[in-house]
Amino acid sequence: MLDVNRNGGGERVLKIFLVAGEHSGDALGAKLIAALKKLRPGTIEFGGVGGEEMAREGFHSLFPIEDVAVMGPLSILPKLPRILRRVYQTVDAAIAFAPDAVVIVDSPEFTHPIAKRIRTRAPEIPIIDYVSPSVWAWRPGRAKRMRAYVDHVLALLPFEPDAHVRLGGPACTYVGHPLIEKLDDIQNADGLALARRLGLDATKPVILVLPGSRTSEVERLIDVFGDAVARVSANVPVEVVIPAVRHVRDRILAETANWSPRPHVVDAGTPDKYAAMRLARSALAASGTVTLELALAQTPSVVAYKVDKLIARLRFLLKVPSVVLANLVLGKNVYPEYLQEACTADALANALLPLLSDTSERRAQLLVLAETPQKLRLQSSSPSAAAAETVLSAIANHAAGKSRRAGPT
Repeated sequence: MLDVNRNGGGERVLKIFLVAGEHSGDALGAKLIAALKKLRPGTIEFGGVGGEEMAREGFHSLFPIEDVAVMGPLSILPKLPRILRRVYQTVDAAIAFAPDAVVIVDSPEFTHPIAKRIRTRAPEIPIIDYVSPSVWAWRPGRAKRMRAYVDHVLALLPFEPDAHVRLGGPACTYVGHPLIEKLDDIQNADGLALARRLGLDATKPVILVLPGSRTSEVERLIDVFGDAVARVSANVPVEVVIPAVRHVRDRILAETANWSPRPHVVDAGTPDKYAAMRLARSALAASGTVTLELALAQTPSVVAYKVDKLIARLRFLLKVPSVVLANLVLGKNVYPEYLQEACTADALANALLPLLSDTSERRAQLLVLAETPQKLRLQSSSPSAAAAETVLSAIANHAAGKSRRAGPT
């Protein structure tokens, strides 16, 4: 019988079905595809759902990733019928593709329902979850439930494998955070060149303001951030720089037009972002992955966040001492955080002011931030290569187990 998984030369074609549900997952998926092709010289056939970055690696998505790239329950509800159609379409396509493995990438609201349905219809297909849900932060029971439909988790944060062991989750391997691949770019960014180009006053310390990458984040934080900066500048004359992602840049420009001092808005998608981090005396940031970037850049910071009232009522479910990723990775609450009603202009300004001069608060942050690269670094390969190695190993182990179960022929 002809083996449909072999090419014309008799070499076995490896088939991997990837599902990314938003743009950050698309970026991870693209790097994973590139690393898989580099590690395995033979032919690999990819299928599934992805975005522009995966497309640059030759990936053909079933539909545009924008159809399902939504965040949070309130954002999902209006688009639920379309998302459900895409879930069932993706499951049908995965079964028809008959892959050696399915790799779901982040976006658990979209990818986990797909994984559950694939497991029900084709339990022989191994399923790998690239990016662990935050089971260590809230709803820890999810970890144990994941074992029914996820065979292996690829973790971005170094404490996550222990968390899955503690919570009874699937096998979990720390493959490294993708930011480590940007460490040289971050630490070698030329802040002084940016200052000259922007015409900044060298006698004034620079405050970096990072109000978030989503429209909802910017809407909730931009005014209070502006008021905090105004209070700081009333005590210490400062320059302000805001790296803005493309889709919220116009909103930020409009909302900060009357700020005093007037901020310099740069493109967050260019090296200017890291140059600004290296230049800044301190930063005021929305909670998120950017706090890890700030920690790698050794930028003393204050972190804040606000969510809608419905989500805020669920804070009692949080099981962590901090919501700031940098704090969790470092194991210390190095960055002060101000959430919901604690996120006031006075509180933020009072936390920022000591970071602008040589104070004990500033020295304490810098001492702990120096540990960040070592906390995230892998001993050998890059994160994308480690992820690819783990995927290939999981496929090989599954095939070996299936062969042993089948016995001699």
